[in-house]
Amino acid sequence: MVKIKLIDVAHSRSGDKGNTLNISLIPYNEADYEWLSSSVTAEKVKDHLKHIVKGKVTRYELPNIKAFNFVCEESLMGGVTTSLAIDTHGKSLSNALLEMEIEV
Repeated sequence: MVKIKLIDVAHSRSGDKGNTLNISLIPYNEADYEWLSSSVTAEKVKDHLKHIVKGKVTRYELPNIKAFNFVCEESLMGGVTTSLAIDTHGKSLSNALLEMEIEV
């Protein structure tokens, strides 16, 4: 087994709804969707972002477009209007996810 970063095989976008962060994970190659499904679980994302995500992480699979959506609760220090965080919308957190290492 060798470790790689998600950025080597996928791209990502993120956004916010209140104190909830929304992160997509989209493989560059659709054929990678299947093994990413077993490698990038909600639990592993929660562990990788443990200093940011204080609540539950839910993974939604989007097989028709070969993508994933991770909904991360309690992630934005209260949300845009109440947060003192530098990145209140969580836009940079998609890059944080892409730094996650996985085994292949």
